[in-house]
Amino acid sequence: MLLGIDIGTSGSKGVLVGRDGMVELRAERPHRVSTPRPGWVEHDAESVWWADFAAIARELVAAVDDEPIEALAVSGIGPCLLPADAEGRPLRPAILYGVDTRAGLEISELEAELGAATVLERAGSPLTSQAVGPKLRWLVRNEPEVWKETRMLLMASSFLVHRLTGRYVLDHQSASQCVPMYDLMARDWAADWAASVAPGLELPELAWPTEIVGRVTPFAAAATGLPAGLPVTTGTIDAWAEAAGVGVRAPGDTMIMYGTTLFLTQVLSAPRPHPGLWTTCGTWSGTYTSAAGMATSGAVTDWLRGLTGSDFTDLVDEAARVPAGSRGLLVLPYFAGERTPLFDPDARGVIAGLTLSHRRADIYRAVLEGIGFGVRHNLEAMSAAGGSARRLVAVGGGTRGGLWTRIVSDITGLPQQLPADTIGAALGDALLAAEALGIDTGSWNPIVDTVEPDPAGTAHYDTYYRHYRDLYESTRATAHFLAAEQHRAARG
Repeated sequence: MLLGIDIGTSGSKGVLVGRDGMVELRAERPHRVSTPRPGWVEHDAESVWWADFAAIARELVAAVDDEPIEALAVSGIGPCLLPADAEGRPLRPAILYGVDTRAGLEISELEAELGAATVLERAGSPLTSQAVGPKLRWLVRNEPEVWKETRMLLMASSFLVHRLTGRYVLDHQSASQCVPMYDLMARDWAADWAASVAPGLELPELAWPTEIVGRVTPFAAAATGLPAGLPVTTGTIDAWAEAAGVGVRAPGDTMIMYGTTLFLTQVLSAPRPHPGLWTTCGTWSGTYTSAAGMATSGAVTDWLRGLTGSDFTDLVDEAARVPAGSRGLLVLPYFAGERTPLFDPDARGVIAGLTLSHRRADIYRAVLEGIGFGVRHNLEAMSAAGGSARRLVAVGGGTRGGLWTRIVSDITGLPQQLPADTIGAALGDALLAAEALGIDTGSWNPIVDTVEPDPAGTAHYDTYYRHYRDLYESTRATAHFLAAEQHRAARG
């Protein structure tokens, strides 16, 4: 059996998988993010990451009879910043990935010091709220008492690996999102820039996600129920583990992850930096990825469900009967700002075209279409960077029911393949653990269905897409004004 456990934004999941790729057991735990101030999004590493991991591990191990667990891989949200002391004890809550936008000043400073073009060329990605470097500088400036005690830079996966094995190690893919501290072309830490951002901090050893970097210690075994000596791999960020779990590994393979936020990863044979995307190391040595992320996705649909007091089944059924174009509605889904390719934390949501005749089903479908337009925008940026979406694989909770994937295929004009299991990153973790042992995973999680685009629907959406792009440009100044007012009101 192979064990995979993933720490997500709103919940953690674990699976036990046989060598044949069949999921035998599953477990999960829900949790929430903390938002102590506007623009701050955090997790407590002890009560969320470690507590979830230990509970899931105990549940799964207790359910195993005679079959041994051969290896463990973990993944988690990222890139994150968890400062820890010399023993790996967290010194403050972890600062999460691009949804946390506190380091705007530090992003501007580093761009001025290093040059935006130089950063893109060397690190592969622009300095944005997704980057770890500006958040480290924010920590140095704003929490000097924490920085004074900081000896380790951890993320969700590396925190768990350190707690389980004692090793201070980070995978190359996660490290390549520590912009500007990682040199993508050299595939190593950029020591000069790292010293400028986080002076005196020892950076973790680098490894690949399929490398075994340690074994579960007796202390960790007692805390989790895992067998002492169990091999543990390096781990990685959840989206890349999920892509591995659905066979996204050849150049041109692209994953669309329909979750709380929407994420895309496309495998590249060589780095292709683009100012509107993140270019990173890949999951396997010698590969690279182009990545994109929308700040909201399922979060907006859940907001609308709560606002209307309805459930998803009713909303989806009603929206499926609404014609393409939502009876003349157009939504900008920037309800928490937007990440790629706009990199605009002060973008705001817009519902254009509302009349007294519109109903909740029209608005719900328009939200799904707005996110679909965002997918097309990001795929066009990947194409402009020199990539090619030769194969799309759809995963995540948003694939259920089929409406959302049909809308996205019609908007993009591209088919989407659906794998047998969309459990998420935990299955990808188990696959990476299997590959670390040399197990052939070629037959794992096969494709079972394909969503084909309707050419007539694509032609209809082409006009809406042009107006979608124009709507952001024409409302940007107003959105920024309103965002400033919201920040002012939140500060009291």
